[in-house]
Amino acid sequence: MKTTVKKLSATRVLVTVAAGQPELETAEQVALKRMAKNIKVNGFRQGHVPIAVVKKHADPHTLSQETLEAAINRAVAEAFLSNKLQVLDRPEVELKKFVPGEMLEFTAEADIMPEVKLGDYKKLKATKKAIKVDKKDVEEVIERIRKGLAEKAETTEAARDGDEVIIDFVGKRDGEAFQGGTGKDYPLTLGSSAFIPGFEEALVGLKAGDKKDVALQFPKDYHAKDLAGADVVFETTVKKVNKIELPELNDEFAAKAGPYTSMDDLRQDIEAEITAQQERQALDELKDDLVKQLVAASDVAVPDVLRQDQIRSLEQDLVQNLRYRGMTLDQYYESRGFANRDAWVEAEANDTAEARIKAGLVLAELSKELAIEATADELAAHINAYKQQYANNAEMAKHFDQPEAQREIANRLITEKTVDKLVELNTPEAKKAKTA
Repeated sequence: MKTTVKKLSATRVLVTVAAGQPELETAEQVALKRMAKNIKVNGFRQGHVPIAVVKKHADPHTLSQETLEAAINRAVAEAFLSNKLQVLDRPEVELKKFVPGEMLEFTAEADIMPEVKLGDYKKLKATKKAIKVDKKDVEEVIERIRKGLAEKAETTEAARDGDEVIIDFVGKRDGEAFQGGTGKDYPLTLGSSAFIPGFEEALVGLKAGDKKDVALQFPKDYHAKDLAGADVVFETTVKKVNKIELPELNDEFAAKAGPYTSMDDLRQDIEAEITAQQERQALDELKDDLVKQLVAASDVAVPDVLRQDQIRSLEQDLVQNLRYRGMTLDQYYESRGFANRDAWVEAEANDTAEARIKAGLVLAELSKELAIEATADELAAHINAYKQQYANNAEMAKHFDQPEAQREIANRLITEKTVDKLVELNTPEAKKAKTA
């Protein structure tokens, strides 16, 4: 069998295949074995008919077509494998010539995994952000805990700034209720800036049972573009007013907040937690920065089939996220100012998909370059950790025993180890820690 490869682009090839009598004879045997499972011949049990008998009784046209199919399937696989081409989708086959028992010529066009030319992964420039916990950060957390432990007392007095009001409201634009503008038994602390400017201020002075139409204009930079700058009216009913009584900041408060004996203990624990959060965030930002630099320094093309798969994945994630927010895709497109899915793909999804694919391809190549693998013990530990997360879901826990799920976990682990190695190679503090 002879093959020639024509590169149509960095991610797509056209393979021309010419097969002769030996390949066609092999393909015919494959076809006959497949036909033997269904052919009926007197004197033989179905599925147990000898190949020579199958050939004698087989319809010539059917045998020819079955042979052609078997020959093409086998030749396509061998052609791409022998040329070390990793196919990403089903090849588009065009038959050029077929003489049964003598010769076969066809072309196969397909997207392939692109070659990745890594940039210098040892000379990237990135510094982990310095960690600094301000006292105000600690006090903000304490204030949130304080509000969470606050006691509420219903009052018949007029609502003041800092009070909680329980309200029903319907937001209307041009007399029609708009998406996301309705609430029932909604708890709102006046002065919290949870609503658009002007709404909470308009409720100060109202008592339980009072009703008020609050006319406002959405900010011009509001995230939902269909409401940005819009004039609306919120038909509001105050159902209850609660006075908020905040606890004093003392050792008794610290004990209620957790296993603490004093305010000093509480503050130290909060500072340690904020420090750990900032450390994780700084490390994540450092990793993202290094990966982006390596991608920019590398040469890699994005196959369209991978791009489309990634866009579909992004769309599925978006749909799930919107479901929790009570929105549909069309409503999301409208809120973002996109005319349709194509506009969303052009403006957002395309770039995001391409960035993710490039990062994945570059990191996969780097893991090969550095011979990074997931050991059996590491993989077992990660699989067990996933199972523990779903200890109450037997079906989901069982999913992690499947080969496909374990391959995905292994790939994820290899990627994590590769990024960690990238950090080690390009940050002085990581190098020092490694040699210490």
